[in-house]
Amino acid sequence: MFRVAISLILFALCSFTSARSFVTTRPGPVESFLLKPKLEGAKVCSYTVIIKTSCSSVSYTRDKISIAFGDVYGNEVYVKRLDDPKSRAFERCSSDTYKINGPCMRDVCYLHLLRQGSDGWKPENVKVYGSSIRSVTFYYNLFLPNDVWYGFNVCKGHANDKPSQPIIASVAAM
Repeated sequence: MFRVAISLILFALCSFTSARSFVTTRPGPVESFLLKPKLEGAKVCSYTVIIKTSCSSVSYTRDKISIAFGDVYGNEVYVKRLDDPKSRAFERCSSDTYKINGPCMRDVCYLHLLRQGSDGWKPENVKVYGSSIRSVTFYYNLFLPNDVWYGFNVCKGHANDKPSQPIIASVAAM
């Protein structure tokens, strides 16, 4: 019995070291956010993004939802529009999963969402997985303001200080 308890504790510790969650960090507006320029010759990786909509959100939204996430080295994935009004994405109490291809990166340290429209939307959290990164969860649990990039930046030394061209990533809803 003692060995089983120790095994479970070790398993839990190992699980926590492979995934990161930014529970204590609060999302905020990112008014000066500029998209990064595409890095020439960057290797392409696949990412899975799971967006959970809060049960206290509107029943569904027709708003345009964009996402950008990246690492401290300038690698960034940007999708101009994740939503598809025909698919009824982002319904209350639901999760939507997307496969997104973009430049390979180290660990994701920032993630921003942009909502454009009049319906409103309250994401609960956003999880990002990939073969080259540790999984990470960003907790929102608030209604996003309209037409403002909103999110997290826990990168050390990260700067979005020069104009750039957007990186258009390919996305497939699952």
